[in-house]
Amino acid sequence: MTTAVKANDRLEERFRLWDHNGNGVIERADFEQEAEGILSRFGVEASAPAAEGLRGAYLGLFDRLARSAGTERMSKEDFVRAAESEIVSKGDAGFSEVLQPTIQAIMTIADTDGDGRINPTELERWFDAIGLSTAQAADAFGEIDTDNDGVLTVTELVAAVRDYHLGKNDIPLLGV
Repeated sequence: MTTAVKANDRLEERFRLWDHNGNGVIERADFEQEAEGILSRFGVEASAPAAEGLRGAYLGLFDRLARSAGTERMSKEDFVRAAESEIVSKGDAGFSEVLQPTIQAIMTIADTDGDGRINPTELERWFDAIGLSTAQAADAFGEIDTDNDGVLTVTELVAAVRDYHLGKNDIPLLGV
């Protein structure tokens, strides 16, 4: 399977996951629901600054994709085309520019010791919150920690999300 085909498959899966009400389109409400679900699973108070940061990041991501798609109600084809145009086709720069704010916002919530990095215990918490088994976190941590320093930076996490969407790993950090 080529990287482009794998990326499209992963984007179609992301569409399915973000279409919370199953109506065949992604709307702003779907991204609001995604953010609220993450906050709930992490146990973050709705009024916490980190909660506002996560909501802002998700809605910013939606706005960017909707502008690219030219519609506030993205069909699967609209979403895949917009994500391909805004993120995948731009390589590292696209993933960093478009997805880094969302990953940083999740990281801020998961980073319980406040050091700006994710340790193995915090990645287990992240995995639990996105519906993955905490047992998978140890293997994933080793794969994501490319500099082997025992912590994950936002750069390593963005690279892991990129690699997932390009079919280079099977670590869905944005949820299953």
